[in-house]
Amino acid sequence: MAEIWPGAKGWYTAVLAPYLREEGIFYAAQFPPDSDISFYTRSLTLFKAHLAKYPALYDQVRITHLYPPVYSDIAPAGTVDRVLTFRNVHNWAKAGKAEAVFASFFKALKPGGILGVVEHRAPEGRSLEEQIESGYMTESYVIAQAEKAGFRLAKQSEINANPQDSADHPAGVWTLPPSLRLGDQDREKYLAIGESDRMTLKFVKPE
Repeated sequence: MAEIWPGAKGWYTAVLAPYLREEGIFYAAQFPPDSDISFYTRSLTLFKAHLAKYPALYDQVRITHLYPPVYSDIAPAGTVDRVLTFRNVHNWAKAGKAEAVFASFFKALKPGGILGVVEHRAPEGRSLEEQIESGYMTESYVIAQAEKAGFRLAKQSEINANPQDSADHPAGVWTLPPSLRLGDQDREKYLAIGESDRMTLKFVKPE
C-alpha cells in the first residue's frame, strides 16, 4: 500500500508501516527531494531521520516521491492494493496538480484497488478559489477529480465529521487546532470547536 505525503512526523506511517513490515510492502510517497519549497525538503529530511531512528519498525519502508510531472510514480504501476491520503487535496488544488495526482494514484493501484481520501470539507457551492484559500474542499470537487482519473465512488463516511465546524474562519482551516494560526485570539472558542469537519471517501479502481 501507499501513504501519500506523510509529512515530517508520519502520524499514519506509525500505524501502517509496522503493521505491513512482515507481510506486505509499504510505500511512503513523500515530498519531492529537490523542491524549492523549504517546508517540503525539511519535512522529508525529518521523516527520513525519524525512520532511521527506529529501524525495528521502519526499516522496510520504501520512500518514493510525488509532485507531478517530474515525480508521478508513487509505486510500480498496478502493484498496490491501497492508497491513502489525509488532508492533502487542497495543496494539490492550489498547485494546479490535483488531476495529475489522482492519475498517479490510479496508475499505481491494482484493478479493484482502493483509494481512501480524508479532506477538510467545504459547504457545496463554494468557488474553487475560496476552497483553496480556506483549505476546505467540497466533496463534489474531490469526487470529480477522482472520477476524472477513472475511479468509482464506493462509499462516503461521516466518521471524521465535526458538525461544530462552520468551515468559515478568519484564517481558514488553519484557524482551528492543531494550527491555531490566530494565536491567543479567540483561542478558547476555536479549541471548543475542535479540529475541522472532514469528508471520508472510498474510491475503487474498476476491475
